[in-house]
Amino acid sequence: MIPPSFEYHAPRTVSDAIALLTSLGSEAKLLAGGHSLLPMMKLRFAQPEHLIDINRIPELKGIRLEGDELVIGAMTSETELINSTLIQQHLPLLSDAAKLIADPQVRNRGTIGGDIAHGDPGNDHPALSMAIDANFVLQGPGGKRTVAAGAFFFGTYMTALEENEVLVEIRARPFPQGTGYAYEKLKRKTGDWATAACAAVLRVQNGNVSHIRLTLTNLAPTALRAQDAESALLGKPLSDAAISAAADLAMSICDPAEDLRGDPEYKTAMAGAMVKRAIQNAAALCN
Repeated sequence: MIPPSFEYHAPRTVSDAIALLTSLGSEAKLLAGGHSLLPMMKLRFAQPEHLIDINRIPELKGIRLEGDELVIGAMTSETELINSTLIQQHLPLLSDAAKLIADPQVRNRGTIGGDIAHGDPGNDHPALSMAIDANFVLQGPGGKRTVAAGAFFFGTYMTALEENEVLVEIRARPFPQGTGYAYEKLKRKTGDWATAACAAVLRVQNGNVSHIRLTLTNLAPTALRAQDAESALLGKPLSDAAISAAADLAMSICDPAEDLRGDPEYKTAMAGAMVKRAIQNAAALCN
């Protein structure tokens, strides 16, 4: 289908984009990679009267170390995450996980900020951001504010981002030495969203788990953090029984929707399998 007509804007600065969002209000949408918005427009699920293309804003791009944080511009593409030496050295989970997102064509255009700001529970970066304890920098007419990833997602397509704000940066601390990580994603075919996926980040000290994050993709109206599962493992050795118990706790918070990828029971069972696999693979990288 052909989307309805719209007016196109191409600001060159974040301030200009914010001014457009403020003046045009709810009739305007930001265009990043476009892989979520444009299909919705073609199906007439979204009918914005104005598209604000932020691809020409250089301050939204790039990856850098700033103090004790790694800073990722919101318009950084998945391919740039994969190829970045800084990401590979300091937050390798993001580089590895980006390889599992869609296909090369999508990864060349799709952006980390667009993936996050859209608020789709099927997108991968919401759960990944929660797993690395990321913070999001949002900029609006009143300046910048920072929101933790765990407090950003409210529900399907619902986030803390106001209609006149732009997500400008993703910030997270580099993994300490000895951190294990994994993103296990079950999908039907290349390019598909996850049937179920789990991100795991953990550290082990003196034989016991000293830090752990377990987050889930596409298993509820928003990305989930399995805090009870984390608590069950924290301070204890990683036995098979403990991992199975943690997987059961993670499954208990799942509320997936039925679709062509499976019914809720199947998806929940696959969530447990992904949790076990993610914990085991993350633990194998701890040293």
